[in-house]
Amino acid sequence: MTEHDDLQLLVQLEQHNIALLFANYLATLGIVAKVVSETKQAHRVYCQQDKISQAKAEFDIFIKAPFDQKYQQAAWQHGETVTINSSDTTLLAIFKDNFLAHAGIVTLLVFVLCWLVFIGSNLGWAKSIFSELQFYPHLSMDAFLAEPWRLLGPAFFHFSWLHIVFNTMWWWQLGGSIEDVLGKSTLINLLLISAIVSNLGQFFVSGANFGGLSGVVYALVGFVWWYGYLAPEKGLSLSKPLIGFLLFWLLLGFVDILPVNVANTAHLLGLISGCLLAVYSVKSSGSS
Repeated sequence: MTEHDDLQLLVQLEQHNIALLFANYLATLGIVAKVVSETKQAHRVYCQQDKISQAKAEFDIFIKAPFDQKYQQAAWQHGETVTINSSDTTLLAIFKDNFLAHAGIVTLLVFVLCWLVFIGSNLGWAKSIFSELQFYPHLSMDAFLAEPWRLLGPAFFHFSWLHIVFNTMWWWQLGGSIEDVLGKSTLINLLLISAIVSNLGQFFVSGANFGGLSGVVYALVGFVWWYGYLAPEKGLSLSKPLIGFLLFWLLLGFVDILPVNVANTAHLLGLISGCLLAVYSVKSSGSS
C-alpha cells in the first residue's frame, strides 16, 4: 500500500510546479489532492475519489490558463508559494500554451499559412509566390475556372513585417474568439466571404497589385462589433476605444495621409461584410 492508495489519479503533467499549482487550487476548493513525481518529466496529480468529476472539470478550466493569478493566490492561501521558474518552464512555453489555448485549428492554419508565405517571400521567392497568389490580372469566368484560388490568394500575401504582424495578431485574437464561441464553420464562412468581397472590390478600384489579410481582419472587427451588440450574452465583444481606433485608422487611409499604401476599399468592404454577416448570423440563429 502507498500513501496515495486512497486517492485516484487525475492527470499527469510534465511540469512539477504546474502540477503543484493545480493541487493547491483543488485544496482551496476542499478537494484533497497531492502531487507524486514519478520522473523529472512525469508528475501525477491524485485527488479524492468522490470528487474526481469536479476535479476533472476544474482541470479543463485550469489548463487553458494555468498562469492566471487566481491559481497563484490559491497557492498562497494553501500556505505554499509556487514559483514558475526557468527550470520548469520558459517564456516560450508560456507563450505557446496561451497562444494555442486561444486559437482553434482554422485560426492556426490561416495564421501559419500567412507566415509561411511571408517567410518564403523573404527568402527570395517573393516574385514567384506573389505571381501564384496574385488576383486575376484580367478577371473572367475562364480565368476563375482555371485558377479559382486567386479569388482568395492575395489575402495570404504580406509586403512588410508591420503588415503581417498587425494582420495576424488581429486574426489570432478575433478569429480565435469567433472560432471558440461560434465554431469553425462560422469562421470559415467569414474568411471566404470577406476575402472574396474585399479582393473583388480592391481589384475593381486599383487593379491586381494588392495583398494582405486586412480586409478579412476588418470583417472580423465588424462581425465581433455587431455580434456583440446584438447578442451580448455570447461573450463576443470589442471595447469602444478599440473600435474607434480601427475606424479612425480606416478613415486615415481614405484621406491618404498614411506613410504606407493601404487597400482602403478592401478594408471598407471587409468591415461592411463582417457587420452584415453578424446580423445574418444572429437573426438566423434566433429563428432556428
